[in-house]
Amino acid sequence: MTQTTRITTPFTAQSTAAEVLEGVDLRGRRAIVTGGASGIGVETARALAAAGAEVTIAVRDLDAGKRTAEDIAATTAGAPVLVAPLDLADQASVAAFVAGWEGPLHILVNNAGVMACPETRTPEGWELQFATNHLGHFALATGLHPALAAAGGARVVSVSSSAHLRSPVVFDDIHFKERPYEPWLAYGQSKTANVLFAVEAGRRWAGDGITVNALMPGGIPTGLQRHLEPDYIERRRALGNSTGVTWKNTEQGAATSVLLGASPLVEGVSGRYFEDNQEAEVVESGEGRGVAAYALDPEAATLLWQVSADLLDL
Repeated sequence: MTQTTRITTPFTAQSTAAEVLEGVDLRGRRAIVTGGASGIGVETARALAAAGAEVTIAVRDLDAGKRTAEDIAATTAGAPVLVAPLDLADQASVAAFVAGWEGPLHILVNNAGVMACPETRTPEGWELQFATNHLGHFALATGLHPALAAAGGARVVSVSSSAHLRSPVVFDDIHFKERPYEPWLAYGQSKTANVLFAVEAGRRWAGDGITVNALMPGGIPTGLQRHLEPDYIERRRALGNSTGVTWKNTEQGAATSVLLGASPLVEGVSGRYFEDNQEAEVVESGEGRGVAAYALDPEAATLLWQVSADLLDL
């Protein structure tokens, strides 16, 4: 489809994932949700399974994954929910997951992430948030590209954040080797990378019938905030509308993910950024709402792809 206008849908910030997929039949389709055993990942997987998809939740904690799979199966009339190990910060783990996947893949939801953690580096020397949130998912998606291409009309969903407004990708010092480490700048940079990935993957993979979009799920209290001050959520809520962030429960937080992953309303849409089940408006600066122009910059997207491929020796 020709994308010339901002995409809107009948759904709102209060819509749940189940409501977004009501009446959608995903039988015969296969989906992967990273981080599917916690937060909005659980409800993303649950909604896809309830619509009939075979869902694999890719998780670090297999026990938690099994408990989640059992819970989802019990609440979705026994829809198949599989569990597989995946540590996005460990490239060997990503490679093993990709090697173990067989057959087509219709929906890939890159949902897992780490936020505002203390300075931590992978064995390669990469900053952990960039390594996990972007490089891990980049390696996963590119590794699974043949499976996505084989599916015909596959969709990739990149869960970003309004925190991308805090920082572009600083190509001169991605891993904070020269500048002082700042947790929120590192997180923001990784979330900008999630959007740029959608822009470039959407362009590169269009000929394979694969669409790729990014999103802001909203403000949802989950384990993602485990590195923050205990009263962080309460303080942010107290600021109310001044932050521009819509606070949601996990069922509402998963709605935009499943919209992009499976709704016929966005069939053929690619390389875009959504929030509250609508395509976001481009903003020059701000906090909470909109998508930064630098996150949609095609030249930055191409450069990030090249840098990522070089880092991963692809």
